[in-house]
Amino acid sequence: MSLILFETSRLFARPLTVEHEDALYAVYGDADAMRWVGDGEPLDRVLCHKWVEVTHNNYAVRGYGMMALVERATDEVIGFCGIVHPDGQENPELKYALKREFWGRGLATEAARGALVWGAETFGLPRIMATVALEHLASQNVLRKAGMKLSELRQNEDGSVTQVFMWKRDDAQKTFELCPSPQ
Repeated sequence: MSLILFETSRLFARPLTVEHEDALYAVYGDADAMRWVGDGEPLDRVLCHKWVEVTHNNYAVRGYGMMALVERATDEVIGFCGIVHPDGQENPELKYALKREFWGRGLATEAARGALVWGAETFGLPRIMATVALEHLASQNVLRKAGMKLSELRQNEDGSVTQVFMWKRDDAQKTFELCPSPQ
């Protein structure tokens, strides 16, 4: 049993380790799940392993990174969530993805709230951003329900538009009330 970074009513968040690579591949190797992530292409096992290595480096440098989401009732890894700095960007960014069979149950919102509170309380992060494709309505709803607000629209080099959501600790009392403090 590994360390619990935060918990919600239905989930535990644990540090991402090599033991989670099969579950990571189940999520990030799924073309449907990946259509909104990065370049929209699923990851192979080699890239999933590299992601674990990058996460270990993030924890060493910043103290935080991606986490395995474990369903309390079954102890199954159902997805991943975390706070990262893609391509070295200054602002911390919330990321999450679940196995397809766990979509539509409110678990992504629960995980996002937990990660936001954990980032603010444990690391003193004053704001956390999230990016989402203009067409990805489900993820936009997750972010709004987690207490994030649309901040700006970004025009990408390929012509697509990305929405930038922002969560500020100062405006976040509702999020704190919805999610218990990290354990």
